[in-house]
Amino acid sequence: MRVGMGYDVHRLVDGRPLILGGVTIPHPTGLAGHSDADVLLHALADALLGAAALGDIGAHFPDTDEQWRDADSIDLLEAVGEKVRAEGFRLSNVDATVALQQPKLRPHIEAMRSNVAAALCIDVEQVSVKATTTERLGFVGQEAGAAAYAICALDRA
Repeated sequence: MRVGMGYDVHRLVDGRPLILGGVTIPHPTGLAGHSDADVLLHALADALLGAAALGDIGAHFPDTDEQWRDADSIDLLEAVGEKVRAEGFRLSNVDATVALQQPKLRPHIEAMRSNVAAALCIDVEQVSVKATTTERLGFVGQEAGAAAYAICALDRA
């Protein structure tokens, strides 16, 4: 069994959509980044790549490459899943937490889980997505950004 951990953070800014887990969430600010800045999917991709010892998301989809500008992170996660499977691994489960002060994510969690499961070709029961605030502490609590933490377990197929 192999375990991987991922983490990502992006600033909240005006003029960008808020996309988390492949779901566009109504909010006056969105996440800044070269791609769609989906911190949840980026953290999951890093967890998978880490478990398979394949580097990190920046090595595979560098922000210096215009090919990835405004990329849909669902597509990036699908590509990471394919890379991990090509190395002979099978995904057992993923577990992720999004840290965001506002808006509340509970109404969107099931759609996020479904999107992740579809992108990784696994059952939704293998995907856990949770949300938390930071009780107004730090950059998340001050609504300056969002963070996501993810962990996954792989085994040899």
